[in-house]
Amino acid sequence: MSVTPKKELGQHFLTDLTIAESIADLLTGHIPHADEPYRHLLEIGPGMGVLTQFLLQKSQFDTYVIEIDRESVDYLKQHIPQLEGRILSSDFLNIQSNYLPTKQPGSTGLFGIIGNFPYNISTQILFKVLDMRDRVPEVVGMFQREVAMRVASGPGNKDYGILSVLLQAWYDIKYEFTVEPEVFNPPPKVRSGVLSLRRNDKTELGCDERKFRQVVKHGFGQRRKTLRNALKPLNPSEAALASAFMDKRAEQLSVDQFVELTLLMTNNE
Repeated sequence: MSVTPKKELGQHFLTDLTIAESIADLLTGHIPHADEPYRHLLEIGPGMGVLTQFLLQKSQFDTYVIEIDRESVDYLKQHIPQLEGRILSSDFLNIQSNYLPTKQPGSTGLFGIIGNFPYNISTQILFKVLDMRDRVPEVVGMFQREVAMRVASGPGNKDYGILSVLLQAWYDIKYEFTVEPEVFNPPPKVRSGVLSLRRNDKTELGCDERKFRQVVKHGFGQRRKTLRNALKPLNPSEAALASAFMDKRAEQLSVDQFVELTLLMTNNE
């Protein structure tokens, strides 16, 4: 049986086994400040199981996959019998959290996420991970290279932006390596980049998270302007207006400085 890649899903299937194994080997199973590793692992968009086969070799993980394409689900059921009872035929972006790998006796109830993520929804996947951060201690994934660079970039870099700040507030992020188009079917028109995201030890941001997101989004919404101008719609407090941060552009502030600025913005509330 063969599976024709579904272009409308934005999926490019990895064909290089060496690269697939290298991606799988990036998983650590680590949980911040925990002696026991997490056990559950969820692969998003396994396609024909090129990466899945290496995940199943890792006995420390109970591997599940989630796949929206019916043909791919049928292929996995026929060719990878080890996945019996572990295939979630659904859309990760719309799935309810209680449908994902859940707590079982002897486990932490947490799960890692891995995948060759469809380019057209990779940013949405990361925002969903952000919302589930207390359950997801680790993410390893392949993205369009520009997206991967943006997520991993630090202050002062032109790629540094909203997604960089929001994710780096909760995860330590590393750009692992670049993948060329010819190792995919069909080959994408762009290069890909592999990222690892590992949950840091923060349990609280240190400021109101809703306000933090507002400050970050408004700041980068007009990134060529100083924050004094970009944040005007948020009616900054006197304390914020007096801050040296206001004379900088959003791309110049670290995550911690955005937290500090958010606290200043709410000083009079």
